[in-house]
Amino acid sequence: MNSSKPRAIFLMGPTASGKTDLAMAISDQLPVELISVDSALVYRGLDIGSAKPTPEELARYPHRLIDICDPAESYSAGRFREDALAAMEEISGRGKIPLLVGGTMLYFRALLHGMAEMPEADPAFRADIEARAAKEGWPALHAELERVDPALAAELHPNHSVRIERALEVYHLTGKTMTQLRAEQEKDSLTERYNIQQLAIMPRDRSILHQRIALRFERMLERGFIEEVRALRARGDLHQDLPAIRAVGYRQVWQYLAGELDYPQMVEAGIAATRQLAKRQLTWLRRWPDVQYICAQEPGGKIRKIDEMLSEALKFLG
Repeated sequence: MNSSKPRAIFLMGPTASGKTDLAMAISDQLPVELISVDSALVYRGLDIGSAKPTPEELARYPHRLIDICDPAESYSAGRFREDALAAMEEISGRGKIPLLVGGTMLYFRALLHGMAEMPEADPAFRADIEARAAKEGWPALHAELERVDPALAAELHPNHSVRIERALEVYHLTGKTMTQLRAEQEKDSLTERYNIQQLAIMPRDRSILHQRIALRFERMLERGFIEEVRALRARGDLHQDLPAIRAVGYRQVWQYLAGELDYPQMVEAGIAATRQLAKRQLTWLRRWPDVQYICAQEPGGKIRKIDEMLSEALKFLG
Protein backbone atom coordinates (compact mmCIF):
# COMPACT_ATOMS: atom_id res chain seq x y z
CA MET A 1 0.00 0.00 0.00
CA ASN A 2 1.10 3.56 -0.70
CA SER A 3 2.01 4.90 2.73
CA SER A 4 1.77 8.51 1.53
CA LYS A 5 -2.02 8.27 1.42
CA PRO A 6 -4.30 7.81 4.42
CA ARG A 7 -6.04 4.48 4.76
CA ALA A 8 -9.76 3.74 4.45
CA ILE A 9 -11.77 0.54 4.76
CA PHE A 10 -15.00 -0.40 2.98
CA LEU A 11 -17.17 -3.11 4.58
CA MET A 12 -20.00 -4.11 2.26
CA GLY A 13 -22.54 -6.92 2.02
CA PRO A 14 -26.21 -7.73 1.51
CA THR A 15 -28.83 -6.85 4.07
CA ALA A 16 -28.95 -9.11 7.17
CA SER A 17 -25.42 -10.43 6.54
CA GLY A 18 -23.85 -9.14 9.78
CA LYS A 19 -22.02 -6.04 8.52
CA THR A 20 -22.71 -3.91 11.59
CA ASP A 21 -21.61 -6.61 14.02
CA LEU A 22 -18.39 -7.17 12.11
CA ALA A 23 -17.70 -3.42 11.87
CA MET A 24 -18.09 -3.06 15.64
CA ALA A 25 -15.79 -6.05 16.19
CA ILE A 26 -13.15 -4.53 13.90
CA SER A 27 -13.36 -1.24 15.81
CA ASP A 28 -12.40 -3.12 18.97
CA GLN A 29 -9.17 -4.19 17.26
CA LEU A 30 -8.14 -1.34 14.95
CA PRO A 31 -8.10 2.48 15.33
CA VAL A 32 -11.14 2.98 13.12
CA GLU A 33 -14.17 5.26 13.25
CA LEU A 34 -17.40 4.18 11.58
CA ILE A 35 -19.28 5.89 8.77
CA SER A 36 -22.67 4.49 7.78
CA VAL A 37 -23.31 3.85 4.08
CA ASP A 38 -27.05 3.26 4.21
CA SER A 39 -29.80 5.24 2.50
CA ALA A 40 -32.34 4.47 5.24
CA LEU A 41 -30.18 5.07 8.32
CA VAL A 42 -29.74 8.74 7.39
CA TYR A 43 -33.38 9.37 8.38
CA ARG A 44 -34.48 10.19 11.91
CA GLY A 45 -37.36 8.06 13.12
CA LEU A 46 -36.57 5.13 10.83
CA ASP A 47 -35.09 2.94 13.52
CA ILE A 48 -36.67 -0.50 13.82
CA GLY A 49 -37.40 -1.16 10.16
CA SER A 50 -33.96 0.01 9.02
CA ALA A 51 -32.14 -2.24 11.53
CA LYS A 52 -30.44 0.88 12.88
CA PRO A 53 -27.88 0.14 15.60
CA THR A 54 -29.39 0.53 19.06
CA PRO A 55 -28.73 3.65 21.15
CA GLU A 56 -26.46 1.51 23.36
CA GLU A 57 -24.48 0.32 20.35
CA LEU A 58 -24.21 3.84 18.95
CA ALA A 59 -22.99 5.13 22.32
CA ARG A 60 -20.19 2.59 22.29
CA TYR A 61 -19.57 2.59 18.53
CA PRO A 62 -20.56 5.98 17.12
CA HIS A 63 -21.50 6.01 13.43
CA ARG A 64 -21.31 9.09 11.22
CA LEU A 65 -24.20 9.80 8.81
CA ILE A 66 -26.94 8.26 10.95
CA ASP A 67 -29.99 10.40 11.88
CA ILE A 68 -28.86 13.38 9.80
CA CYS A 69 -32.08 13.87 7.78
CA ASP A 70 -35.77 14.37 8.41
CA PRO A 71 -37.93 11.81 6.56
CA ALA A 72 -39.59 14.65 4.65
CA GLU A 73 -36.25 15.40 2.97
CA SER A 74 -34.67 13.61 0.02
CA TYR A 75 -31.09 12.47 0.55
CA SER A 76 -29.04 11.77 -2.58
CA ALA A 77 -25.90 9.89 -3.55
CA GLY A 78 -24.26 13.22 -4.35
CA ARG A 79 -25.01 14.59 -0.91
CA PHE A 80 -23.78 11.36 0.64
CA ARG A 81 -20.47 11.72 -1.18
CA GLU A 82 -19.98 15.23 0.14
CA ASP A 83 -20.85 14.21 3.69
CA ALA A 84 -18.73 11.05 3.60
CA LEU A 85 -15.68 12.81 2.19
CA ALA A 86 -15.89 15.45 4.91
CA ALA A 87 -16.18 12.79 7.61
CA MET A 88 -13.30 10.79 6.14
CA GLU A 89 -11.05 13.84 6.03
CA GLU A 90 -11.83 14.71 9.64
CA ILE A 91 -11.22 11.14 10.84
CA SER A 92 -7.99 10.76 8.87
CA GLY A 93 -6.81 14.14 10.11
CA ARG A 94 -6.86 12.77 13.64
CA GLY A 95 -4.82 9.73 12.66
CA LYS A 96 -7.75 7.32 12.68
CA ILE A 97 -8.99 5.06 9.86
CA PRO A 98 -12.43 5.68 8.31
CA LEU A 99 -14.39 2.41 8.16
CA LEU A 100 -17.38 2.79 5.85
CA VAL A 101 -19.99 0.13 6.49
CA GLY A 102 -23.33 -0.49 4.81
CA GLY A 103 -25.22 -1.97 1.91
CA THR A 104 -26.22 0.99 -0.27
CA MET A 105 -24.00 0.10 -3.20
CA LEU A 106 -24.92 3.20 -5.20
CA TYR A 107 -23.45 5.29 -2.37
CA PHE A 108 -20.24 3.24 -2.33
CA ARG A 109 -19.97 3.64 -6.08
CA ALA A 110 -20.54 7.40 -5.94
CA LEU A 111 -17.93 7.74 -3.22
CA LEU A 112 -15.38 5.62 -5.04
CA HIS A 113 -15.74 7.05 -8.53
CA GLY A 114 -17.34 10.47 -8.21
CA MET A 115 -20.61 11.71 -9.63
CA ALA A 116 -21.41 12.20 -13.29
CA GLU A 117 -22.90 15.55 -14.34
CA MET A 118 -26.50 14.99 -15.36
CA PRO A 119 -29.02 17.25 -17.16
CA GLU A 120 -31.68 19.22 -15.32
CA ALA A 121 -35.14 17.72 -14.98
CA ASP A 122 -37.69 18.09 -17.80
CA PRO A 123 -41.15 18.59 -16.19
CA ALA A 124 -43.03 17.87 -19.44
CA PHE A 125 -41.22 14.58 -20.00
CA ARG A 126 -41.73 13.56 -16.38
CA ALA A 127 -45.45 14.26 -16.62
CA ASP A 128 -45.60 12.04 -19.70
CA ILE A 129 -43.67 9.24 -18.00
CA GLU A 130 -45.88 9.38 -14.91
CA ALA A 131 -49.02 9.28 -17.07
CA ARG A 132 -47.65 6.20 -18.85
CA ALA A 133 -46.75 4.61 -15.53
CA ALA A 134 -50.30 5.14 -14.27
CA LYS A 135 -51.63 3.41 -17.39
CA GLU A 136 -49.00 0.71 -18.05
CA GLY A 137 -47.29 0.26 -14.68
CA TRP A 138 -43.67 0.88 -13.70
CA PRO A 139 -42.55 -2.67 -14.67
CA ALA A 140 -43.40 -1.81 -18.30
CA LEU A 141 -41.19 1.28 -18.11
CA HIS A 142 -38.49 -0.80 -16.41
CA ALA A 143 -38.66 -3.14 -19.44
CA GLU A 144 -38.21 -0.12 -21.70
CA LEU A 145 -35.17 0.95 -19.69
CA GLU A 146 -33.81 -2.61 -19.95
CA ARG A 147 -33.83 -2.30 -23.74
CA VAL A 148 -32.02 1.05 -23.58
CA ASP A 149 -29.66 0.60 -20.62
CA PRO A 150 -29.57 -3.06 -19.51
CA ALA A 151 -26.69 -2.49 -17.09
CA LEU A 152 -28.62 0.10 -15.07
CA ALA A 153 -31.91 -1.80 -15.34
CA ALA A 154 -30.24 -4.81 -13.72
CA GLU A 155 -29.56 -2.66 -10.63
CA LEU A 156 -33.16 -1.47 -10.26
CA HIS A 157 -36.34 -3.08 -8.97
CA PRO A 158 -39.12 -2.90 -11.61
CA ASN A 159 -41.09 -0.61 -9.29
CA HIS A 160 -38.22 1.77 -8.44
CA SER A 161 -40.15 4.65 -9.97
CA VAL A 162 -37.80 7.54 -9.21
CA ARG A 163 -34.67 6.01 -10.70
CA ILE A 164 -36.46 4.48 -13.70
CA GLU A 165 -38.03 7.85 -14.49
CA ARG A 166 -34.69 9.65 -14.14
CA ALA A 167 -32.83 7.14 -16.30
CA LEU A 168 -35.37 7.40 -19.12
CA GLU A 169 -35.35 11.19 -18.78
CA VAL A 170 -31.55 11.37 -19.07
CA TYR A 171 -31.64 9.18 -22.19
CA HIS A 172 -34.39 11.37 -23.68
CA LEU A 173 -32.47 14.59 -23.00
CA THR A 174 -28.95 13.49 -23.95
CA GLY A 175 -29.28 10.49 -26.25
CA LYS A 176 -26.94 8.68 -23.89
CA THR A 177 -27.66 6.22 -21.12
CA MET A 178 -26.77 6.91 -17.52
CA THR A 179 -24.28 4.05 -17.76
CA GLN A 180 -22.56 5.79 -20.69
CA LEU A 181 -22.54 9.16 -18.93
CA ARG A 182 -21.08 7.67 -15.77
CA ALA A 183 -18.29 6.03 -17.75
CA GLU A 184 -17.51 9.27 -19.61
CA GLN A 185 -17.75 11.65 -16.68
CA GLU A 186 -16.39 9.71 -13.70
CA LYS A 187 -13.70 11.78 -12.05
CA ASP A 188 -12.10 12.49 -8.73
CA SER A 189 -11.59 8.83 -7.92
CA LEU A 190 -11.27 8.17 -4.20
CA THR A 191 -8.19 6.06 -4.89
CA GLU A 192 -6.33 9.29 -5.67
CA ARG A 193 -6.82 10.33 -2.05
CA TYR A 194 -6.89 7.08 -0.03
CA ASN A 195 -5.47 3.61 0.14
CA ILE A 196 -8.72 1.63 0.19
CA GLN A 197 -9.17 -1.90 1.46
CA GLN A 198 -12.50 -3.42 0.51
CA LEU A 199 -14.25 -6.26 2.32
CA ALA A 200 -17.60 -7.85 1.47
CA ILE A 201 -19.56 -10.37 3.50
CA MET A 202 -21.07 -12.90 1.09
CA PRO A 203 -23.45 -15.83 1.69
CA ARG A 204 -22.44 -19.32 0.64
CA ASP A 205 -26.08 -20.39 0.45
CA ARG A 206 -28.61 -17.71 -0.46
CA SER A 207 -31.44 -19.72 1.12
CA ILE A 208 -29.80 -19.24 4.52
CA LEU A 209 -29.69 -15.49 3.92
CA HIS A 210 -33.38 -15.61 2.96
CA GLN A 211 -34.17 -17.32 6.27
CA ARG A 212 -32.26 -14.63 8.16
CA ILE A 213 -34.16 -11.92 6.28
CA ALA A 214 -37.54 -13.46 7.12
CA LEU A 215 -36.63 -13.94 10.78
CA ARG A 216 -35.32 -10.37 11.06
CA PHE A 217 -38.46 -8.90 9.50
CA GLU A 218 -40.65 -10.85 11.91
CA ARG A 219 -38.56 -9.65 14.85
CA MET A 220 -38.89 -6.07 13.63
CA LEU A 221 -42.66 -6.45 13.74
CA GLU A 222 -42.45 -7.86 17.27
CA ARG A 223 -40.34 -4.88 18.35
CA GLY A 224 -42.91 -2.33 17.18
CA PHE A 225 -42.22 -1.69 13.50
CA ILE A 226 -45.91 -1.08 12.77
CA GLU A 227 -46.15 1.44 15.61
CA GLU A 228 -43.03 3.18 14.25
CA VAL A 229 -44.62 3.61 10.82
CA ARG A 230 -47.92 4.63 12.38
CA ALA A 231 -46.09 7.49 14.13
CA LEU A 232 -44.57 8.56 10.82
CA ARG A 233 -48.00 8.56 9.16
CA ALA A 234 -49.44 10.58 12.04
CA ARG A 235 -47.13 13.49 11.23
CA GLY A 236 -49.28 14.31 8.22
CA ASP A 237 -46.46 15.65 6.05
CA LEU A 238 -45.10 12.32 4.77
CA HIS A 239 -46.28 10.27 1.80
CA GLN A 240 -45.41 7.12 -0.12
CA ASP A 241 -43.37 8.87 -2.82
CA LEU A 242 -40.71 10.12 -0.41
CA PRO A 243 -37.41 8.17 -0.43
CA ALA A 244 -37.68 7.49 3.31
CA ILE A 245 -41.13 5.92 2.97
CA ARG A 246 -40.08 3.96 -0.13
CA ALA A 247 -37.39 2.22 1.94
CA VAL A 248 -37.73 -1.56 2.02
CA GLY A 249 -40.24 -2.60 4.68
CA TYR A 250 -41.52 0.92 5.29
CA ARG A 251 -43.46 1.01 2.02
CA GLN A 252 -45.16 -2.31 2.83
CA VAL A 253 -46.12 -1.39 6.40
CA TRP A 254 -47.35 2.02 5.16
CA GLN A 255 -49.56 0.22 2.64
CA TYR A 256 -50.87 -2.06 5.40
CA LEU A 257 -51.80 0.92 7.56
CA ALA A 258 -53.47 2.54 4.55
CA GLY A 259 -55.63 -0.56 4.09
CA GLU A 260 -53.98 -1.51 0.79
CA LEU A 261 -52.58 -4.78 2.17
CA ASP A 262 -53.80 -7.11 4.89
CA TYR A 263 -51.37 -8.31 7.56
CA PRO A 264 -50.23 -11.55 5.89
CA GLN A 265 -49.82 -9.73 2.57
CA MET A 266 -47.75 -7.05 4.26
CA VAL A 267 -45.44 -9.60 5.87
CA GLU A 268 -45.02 -11.51 2.62
CA ALA A 269 -44.42 -8.33 0.62
CA GLY A 270 -41.95 -6.93 3.17
CA ILE A 271 -39.88 -10.11 3.20
CA ALA A 272 -40.01 -10.39 -0.60
CA ALA A 273 -38.87 -6.77 -1.04
CA THR A 274 -35.97 -7.34 1.35
CA ARG A 275 -34.93 -10.45 -0.55
CA GLN A 276 -35.03 -8.47 -3.79
CA LEU A 277 -32.83 -5.83 -2.18
CA ALA A 278 -30.34 -8.53 -1.17
CA LYS A 279 -30.37 -9.92 -4.70
CA ARG A 280 -29.51 -6.49 -6.14
CA GLN A 281 -26.76 -5.99 -3.58
CA LEU A 282 -25.24 -9.37 -4.43
CA THR A 283 -25.36 -8.51 -8.13
CA TRP A 284 -23.36 -5.36 -7.42
CA LEU A 285 -20.87 -7.21 -5.23
CA ARG A 286 -20.18 -10.03 -7.70
CA ARG A 287 -19.03 -7.40 -10.22
CA TRP A 288 -17.20 -5.25 -7.69
CA PRO A 289 -13.44 -5.02 -8.36
CA ASP A 290 -10.62 -5.32 -5.82
CA VAL A 291 -12.72 -6.74 -3.00
CA GLN A 292 -11.88 -9.44 -0.44
CA TYR A 293 -14.86 -11.70 0.16
CA ILE A 294 -15.64 -13.06 3.63
CA CYS A 295 -18.03 -16.00 3.63
CA ALA A 296 -20.83 -15.63 6.13
CA GLN A 297 -21.47 -19.36 6.34
CA GLU A 298 -19.53 -22.55 6.88
CA PRO A 299 -19.63 -25.23 4.13
CA GLY A 300 -22.55 -26.99 5.85
CA GLY A 301 -24.60 -23.78 5.91
CA LYS A 302 -24.09 -22.91 9.58
CA ILE A 303 -23.71 -19.18 10.21
CA ARG A 304 -20.12 -18.32 11.07
CA LYS A 305 -19.42 -16.62 14.35
CA ILE A 306 -18.37 -12.98 14.25
CA ASP A 307 -15.03 -13.91 15.83
CA GLU A 308 -14.26 -16.18 12.88
CA MET A 309 -15.13 -13.50 10.32
CA LEU A 310 -13.17 -10.94 12.35
CA SER A 311 -10.06 -13.12 12.26
CA GLU A 312 -10.34 -13.41 8.48
CA ALA A 313 -10.92 -9.68 8.08
CA LEU A 314 -7.93 -8.78 10.23
CA LYS A 315 -5.64 -11.03 8.19
CA PHE A 316 -6.63 -9.07 5.10
CA LEU A 317 -6.49 -5.67 6.77
CA GLY A 318 -3.10 -6.35 8.33
